[in-house]
Amino acid sequence: MRPERQQQIWRSEAGSRLWLSGLIAAMQHAERPEIRRQPVAPEILAEVRAQLALTASYRASPISTLRH
Repeated sequence: MRPERQQQIWRSEAGSRLWLSGLIAAMQHAERPEIRRQPVAPEILAEVRAQLALTASYRASPISTLRH
């Protein structure tokens, strides 16, 4: 998916919830002992860093109106 399109998706309420659900699922998967013992491939680390950098850029946009 092109980054421009991805930004539009994440800015919607449904997109934010989808992103958060994916983050929670990934964290739950990563916390499993059998997963934590495995080394992480460098390309996966690069993808995670790129994703984290992308989502950090949204903090500069207006604050969400979602109730927390």
